[in-house]
Amino acid sequence: MDAPRKILLTTSRNPTPRIRTFCNDLTRVIPSVVRVNRGKMSTNQVAEKALEHGADRVVLVDRWQGGPGKIEFFLMGASGLVPVPLSLFIVGIRLQREFAPIRLKPFNSLVIMKPVNNLMEIADSLSKFFKVPVLSENEALAKYPVAMHVSLDSTRRVQITFMLLSQKVEIGPRITLRRAAWEASK
Repeated sequence: MDAPRKILLTTSRNPTPRIRTFCNDLTRVIPSVVRVNRGKMSTNQVAEKALEHGADRVVLVDRWQGGPGKIEFFLMGASGLVPVPLSLFIVGIRLQREFAPIRLKPFNSLVIMKPVNNLMEIADSLSKFFKVPVLSENEALAKYPVAMHVSLDSTRRVQITFMLLSQKVEIGPRITLRRAAWEASK
């Protein structure tokens, strides 16, 4: 069986410290993620950097009004980055340090919990991109340390949260979405 490929995580140009911290948080909870500072790299140079790191997928956290505004997903193609038809438009985030003062070590496996409502399309899209299973809580408890949850908050906005399964405690980051879109970015 082939070794799992990596995912390159980077930002738009000129990220804020909060965006950098958010990316570091994602690196700890999503396996096989390599975070790279973008600097002045063009998208073609980001694709080259992904190849250098053995990554077959790229996640780009885009800035909006000083914070994370959008998460875009790309696959590596013969001619560079190929947009995946999923974009997450962010209305707010909560960082890991805002949940607990302890510093978490990176996890080596992840599962997406099967949503109990009509959010399966988002869960399936994330599952396919990150190459992690969507399981019920009972199935996940025995095999996985951390789970990604896709649910609705009290204002009916979609939230993506990360939970430590053994203790059933949220560890962050928490991403609250304005919307999810299934058209490829340009």
